[in-house]
Amino acid sequence: MRKSKAAAAETRQQIVGIAANEFRLNGITATGVVPLMSKAGLTQGGFYKHFASKEQLVAEACTVALGGLVERFKSASAAGGARGFMAIVDGYLSAGHREDREQGCPLAAMGSELVRTSEQTRLAAAQGFDDLVDVMAQSLSQLGGEGARSQAIFSLAAMVGAVTMSRLMSDEAAAATILNEVKRHLGAV
Repeated sequence: MRKSKAAAAETRQQIVGIAANEFRLNGITATGVVPLMSKAGLTQGGFYKHFASKEQLVAEACTVALGGLVERFKSASAAGGARGFMAIVDGYLSAGHREDREQGCPLAAMGSELVRTSEQTRLAAAQGFDDLVDVMAQSLSQLGGEGARSQAIFSLAAMVGAVTMSRLMSDEAAAATILNEVKRHLGAV
């Protein structure tokens, strides 16, 4: 029996959500279509009813993951001004975010792989980066300083790099130092 269009759309959304988590947790290359579909309770053959290729899924998963992060940034920045900006920084540069790769920032989790993906995926990642920068720049512009977008770009790039490098460290103290030092420098904004 064929699924209704609504049921098919729901299944597709479920696959994209699972993929977004798995790509952040294990990486794009290490995540295969068969295990993804198995997690969704589906077969590999069902994959091609929803997606033309794994690259299409990667692009959609990237968009979903970054969209969720944009919403978290917006919620954190609700306090406005310096408090809103620092709420974003504190949440992102936390041990909890560092440890939760599955729900964390896809740029920190997959950045080095994203540069080798399709144009569609790179555009989705770039759009997500710009959206995050916009939220941060809005908080910074409330401080009255010039160059809010420039500062937001610098801040986000530093934050992504800090989380990435802290995840590389096997020593918990070294990982915490990276996050805390970048947080300290961004607090001077």
